[in-house]
Amino acid sequence: MIAILKKEFNSFFASPIAYLVIGVFLLLNGLFLWVFKGDFNILNAGFADLNSFFFFAPWVFLFLIPAITMKSFADEFNSGTIELLKTKPISDWQIVLGKFAASLLLVLVALVPTLTYIYTIYQLGNPAGNIDFGSTIGSYLGLLFLAATYTSIGLFTSTLSKNQIVAFILGVLITFFLFYGFDVISDTLGGDLTIKKMGLNEHFKSISRGVIDTRDIVYFLSVTIFFLFITKTRLDHE
Repeated sequence: MIAILKKEFNSFFASPIAYLVIGVFLLLNGLFLWVFKGDFNILNAGFADLNSFFFFAPWVFLFLIPAITMKSFADEFNSGTIELLKTKPISDWQIVLGKFAASLLLVLVALVPTLTYIYTIYQLGNPAGNIDFGSTIGSYLGLLFLAATYTSIGLFTSTLSKNQIVAFILGVLITFFLFYGFDVISDTLGGDLTIKKMGLNEHFKSISRGVIDTRDIVYFLSVTIFFLFITKTRLDHE
């Protein structure tokens, strides 16, 4: 698994993928949170918090993470190297988990520079240091769980087609439905909370409040493991 992780992670930086992902993520956040005037601009919000970032980041991830994972298996199937990979003394689970860990690690690398936002907000507070660390830490934890789930979905969709663009589109569609689709269905039915809790967004918002509920953690882990399992199942049949 470690060998696969290193190979995949290094391949991201051997091509423009890693630099584009990190650059686009930081550029979009920087522009919308600090430069462009609007609802997302932290400086115009009147509150020293990162709520705008934690609202905006999941939507950016919705496109960037499928872009990271789209080649994971689609490229292997298209080039025929998947057969060579499966002849090596590693299990299908090691292949899946290695690719999963490499993609998630790239997302974490993109997140690290945003920690400077915490210091900025800390200094902007009135008085300085007036920041809700519990909510901020919970929100970052929620982003990590969300990124892991998005990554598992992206890996699965990359097994559905040899075409990377098709894998990307399927990844975006499935991720969008799981993140926001249940909110739409719930609102259509009059705000049914049970349906809302079936979606990623409700559990992400719950963790973002700074209260770590085991039900939210179990939910994210269950969805992530489910998609990793069906990815491995797809690999078995190739």
